[in-house]
Amino acid sequence: MAKNRRIEKQRLDHLQEVLDSGALREAGRMLNALHPAEAAHLLESLPQAEREIVWGLVNEEQDGEILLYLSDEVRDGLIQKMDLQELLAAAENLDLDDLADLLQELPRTITRQVLDSLDYQYRSRLESVLHYPEDTAGGLMNLDIVTVRPEVSLDVVLRYLRRLGGNLPAGTDSLIVINRESQYLGTLSITDLLTHDPGMIVAEVMKLRLAPIPAETSARDVANRFEQQDLISAPVVDGKGRVLGRITIDDVVDVIREEGEHQFMGQAGLSGDEDMFAPVIASTKRRALWLGINLLTALLASWVIGRFEHTIEKVVALAVLMPIVASMGGVAGTQTLTLAVRGLALGQISGKNARVLLYKELAVGVLNGLIWASVVALVAGFWFQNISIALLIAAALVINLAFAAFTGAVLPLLLDRIGIDPALAGGVLLTTVTDVVGFFAFLGLATLFLL
Repeated sequence: MAKNRRIEKQRLDHLQEVLDSGALREAGRMLNALHPAEAAHLLESLPQAEREIVWGLVNEEQDGEILLYLSDEVRDGLIQKMDLQELLAAAENLDLDDLADLLQELPRTITRQVLDSLDYQYRSRLESVLHYPEDTAGGLMNLDIVTVRPEVSLDVVLRYLRRLGGNLPAGTDSLIVINRESQYLGTLSITDLLTHDPGMIVAEVMKLRLAPIPAETSARDVANRFEQQDLISAPVVDGKGRVLGRITIDDVVDVIREEGEHQFMGQAGLSGDEDMFAPVIASTKRRALWLGINLLTALLASWVIGRFEHTIEKVVALAVLMPIVASMGGVAGTQTLTLAVRGLALGQISGKNARVLLYKELAVGVLNGLIWASVVALVAGFWFQNISIALLIAAALVINLAFAAFTGAVLPLLLDRIGIDPALAGGVLLTTVTDVVGFFAFLGLATLFLL
């Protein structure tokens, strides 16, 4: 991983040196010699002015492939500057499933014109993919599949594959077995095909244990199934069990990467497709919303502190120790929140086990609260030579860590139920709870027992 990052940095530095020298032809040769994914990475790493110059150096036959690897925001910016002929050329060399992915990012009028430029059979197949949202199995699937019937012999299948020759779909690890109504029956692995007696029929060799994936299945659930069952490919079926296409591991890797980026960026209130070099105004608008929400929550915490202004004036040590209570609660809550968000993403949390998770995290919060309350109480007691303050901060820590664990477990479930992304909103709301509860518990107890 470190070696790859070093190579990418060296490649970026070299490209920028070439651009600074004005050797655009050399920059174009360098970019077009790269894999589309590597070229896309370089484009995302360039400021917008340089990005537009470099994009103009890309060969037209590579435009479509590179666009697929770009983040949504960067891709949209480049597409807006391309005319219809450039977009048609970009779409021309793409596989059907890749073309479907690209068309879903284009303006509706452009999509219609691209579809009209295709022949009827190809357009019909493409529209069958576009029928499904891109974050479902139907949107991920590839229509290039090889199907066989259960009653034919392996020898017949082998001869059929030889006739296909170079037209065998890439990444084919198994053939899909169907009946006369195109309904899914099972799979015939290439390994079994090659290692069994050619006189045997498909029904004797095919495997039945691989369940097909319904076309409406979410991309997240598809990724989970591939991970759990170590799949390389899987058939996709409609509501009547008829085979529509297949999903391959390369499509699932993209889903996993995007999900990881989404959760990582969501912790800061950012979109997973955020362009690092987006215009200042656009970035400001996006981030202003979450900064505004954070300001409101900070004001709420400040209001709680203000309610105990008299107490803080009398016991100055409280102002010194307050951040400890809030900080410890924030860390404990974030640990539970992260665990719960991951569980939701992997489909590991249900109505039946959510209560068990809640009790477990509450117990962890209380136990950690007792452990670290003892440590902080000893430190505060020696620091301020006041046993009452030591006991108060210990009690406040236990209360706040218990509330933090409870909130970290419950909040993602509530947000998910009402349709709000817990990865995006959970952190801000959790911080509010831990700050408010921590300050209220500490200062409230101090008001009751010190004044």
